[in-house]
Amino acid sequence: MDDTHFYEVNLQWNSLTQGTLSSPIITSQIEVVTPPEFPGGIKEKWTPEHLFVAAINSCLMSTFLVIAENSKLDFISFESNAVAKIEKVEGKFVVTEIVLKPKLIIPSTQHEDRAKRVLEMSEKNCAISNSIKSKISLEPNITVN
Repeated sequence: MDDTHFYEVNLQWNSLTQGTLSSPIITSQIEVVTPPEFPGGIKEKWTPEHLFVAAINSCLMSTFLVIAENSKLDFISFESNAVAKIEKVEGKFVVTEIVLKPKLIIPSTQHEDRAKRVLEMSEKNCAISNSIKSKISLEPNITVN
């Protein structure tokens, strides 16, 4: 596996405050809009802010899957909620904090402390999390089933 990777995303403006994201290697597209809190913003659509949080949350999952497999951690289910806090700092809007709340169900053959360590390692090794200056908090919920 190479140490350098590239990810290409194209954006086409459609109208008003709407555009479409695409990639030459992905068949689906994503409509993206200005958030409703800003002038011309649109409700109930994906915004850059949602995509930013989604990138961090999905990176947590994909990193967890690799680390769990390498650690031989069996699990029954994984889901995660992520919330970003955006504040005006020195006159500019900034994502100041992201709270990641993964919910992990593990079988009784696994140990909760070990599962928590795997989740913590996953957050610390996520390329997206490591590329931003926002504070990231991890609040795992682990259930032994």
